Amino acid sequence: MGSSRAKAQRAARRAKLEETRRAQAARDRRNQLITWSVALAIVSCLAAGSWYYVEKNERENAARERAAAAPVSGEKSWKNLSRNHVTTPVDYKTSPAVGGDHAPTWMNCNGDVYGRDIEESNAVHSLEHGAVWITYGTKATDGDVQTLEKRVAQTPYTLLSPYAGQPSPITLSAWGRQLTVKTASDPRVQKFLDKYVQGAQTPEPGAACTGGKAA
Repeated sequence: MGSSRAKAQRAARRAKLEETRRAQAARDRRNQLITWSVALAIVSCLAAGSWYYVEKNERENAARERAAAAPVSGEKSWKNLSRNHVTTPVDYKTSPAVGGDHAPTWMNCNGDVYGRDIEESNAVHSLEHGAVWITYGTKATDGDVQTLEKRVAQTPYTLLSPYAGQPSPITLSAWGRQLTVKTASDPRVQKFLDKYVQGAQTPEPGAACTGGKAA
């Protein structure tokens, strides 16, 4: 009798232990499923976020490329300008000139400010090197001239000078590009500099803006 009772108790313990093991295995499977579900959700979120930022960056890059390709509002452009070095006077089609045959020596254009008119053919050589030449006429105010002097002095590959007979207060010239503005505070001034100082229009990018003609 005692032996039968002991067997029954052992069988009950084994059954309870087996039930406990099954319950633990079920919990382990459930926890594993939850872990995998959470991991999958995280991976999905990361993938979606990465895709969003990649697409966002592509849109922004495309917008920047379109902006870089677009002309500055009001600018004029010329193509197929000659680039011969000459020692004879050149009859330029624009005033100030934006390109064409020019003197063998460039005007220094490393943020150089000139207080008097300079030789146009030397300045054109500077444009060939990627400089922006800012000129001003008698309609420019003293304040605007001072503003331009400060801006040019802080900007490599630029030069500033007065230009006799210039009808516009301020003119900005790059190789094959030109913009006229009334005031130095016009936001297009900086846009023109950003776009054309050593810009894509430059025939000889990286060529020197020092070691040329100083005055």
